[in-house]
This record gives sequence, C-alpha cells and structure tokens, in this order.
Amino acid sequence: MGNGKEQRIIVALDVADEQSAIALIDKLEAVSFWKVGLELFTSVGPKILELLKSRDKQIFLDLKFHDIPNTVAGACRAAAGYGVDLLTIHATGGRNALKAATEAVQEGAALAGVKPPKLIAVTLLTSISARQLAFDLKIPLELPEYVLDMALMAKESGLDGAVCSPQEVAQLRQTCGDDFVFVCPGVRPAWAEAADQKRSLTPTQAIEAGADYLVIGRPITAAADPELAWQRIMEELA
Repeated sequence: MGNGKEQRIIVALDVADEQSAIALIDKLEAVSFWKVGLELFTSVGPKILELLKSRDKQIFLDLKFHDIPNTVAGACRAAAGYGVDLLTIHATGGRNALKAATEAVQEGAALAGVKPPKLIAVTLLTSISARQLAFDLKIPLELPEYVLDMALMAKESGLDGAVCSPQEVAQLRQTCGDDFVFVCPGVRPAWAEAADQKRSLTPTQAIEAGADYLVIGRPITAAADPELAWQRIMEELA
C-alpha cells in the first residue's frame, strides 16, 4: 500500500456515462485511485478501465458479484484479467462462492499476465441499518456481530479483505489482524451531507479506527468545487 494519504482515498466515479467520467477524471487530476461501480460499468463497459489504466490510475472495480459459485468464479476470472487493483464480491454468496472466487482471480490474472486484484468481501451494505437487518432481512444477530461473522468467513475462505462501514472497522481490525484489508465506504467529512449512508465517520476517524482505504463519492464529486473538496479532505488527513 502507498504511504501517501492520497493513495488511501478512493474516489467513486459514480456517473452515468463516459463523458461525465472523463470530465471528472480531468477535473481531479490529483486523484490516483478511482472506484468504478455498477452503473458506470454497465453503461460504458471495460473501456472505462482501459481509460483509467492509460492514465496510470489505480482501480477499484466495485461490482459486488453475488451469484452461484460457478458464476461468481467465472465473473471473477474475467474481471481479474482487466488488471484492476481491488474487486468486490458479496460475502453472503457463502463459503463455496468465496473459495471459488479466490481461485478464479488467480487464474484470470495469470491468463492475462497481470497482477491479481485484491479480492474484497462486502459484509453488509452501508445503506442498511441495524433495524433493517433485523426487520427486513430477518437476521437475528446484532449488526456488528453479523458483519464480523461475514468478515471472518471471507478471511477463512482466502479473501484479501472486506468492505465494512467505518463504525465497524475498529472491532474487525482487532479480530482479523493487520494483514486483512479494510475498505470503508460511507465516509463523510464533517462538512458534507450524510445522504443515504446510515453508518458513517469522518475520514480521519475512519483511518484512525483501522481502515486501509476510504471510498468517498458525493462529498467530492457532487461538491460545487470538487477539487477544493478533495484538497480539504487531504488537509484534514495531513
């Protein structure tokens, strides 16, 4: 992992088309790590990854694969061939899917002659509250306990890390050890709106709690001046 704080902030390229993506990448030249999510990838396809790589950017391909083990493995094999840095799958796919995925990323990367991505398990979407976990998803565990169980299953299955909210990362870091990578979305600077994130911390708090990477979208990308917002976050972390 890079020493620079800027390499620990992944900016979400949450836009709908290639033109908007290019405009944002041009505007935020200092950003070295970008997240490509479901909307942009579905809209533009792998071309967006080639564009980012041509500019020497690191890529978090956040497609959160969730399917039967064979399909997840196939998707991970294909995604690993793009030479991205981080790739997500849902922990709730279960142990067999997680194990199949870890093997598949190695195979896909070897076939393409690229470095395999770090495979990261989504424990629980950061938009889901403790109440929704209990009432909508009918999961009887307390939210932190459930997230911890998902992270441990991912670790036991050979994954490189997990996605969790900043509020859970301290406990997870303690239990999963220093080598497990934690990616925290839902990070909100004190001056930004929370939007649909239910379990949030500021960037400084999240790093201090044990996060390796922070994913920040709207507080930067939807700001009146995205460059200024990025600089404010860098200063906050300095």
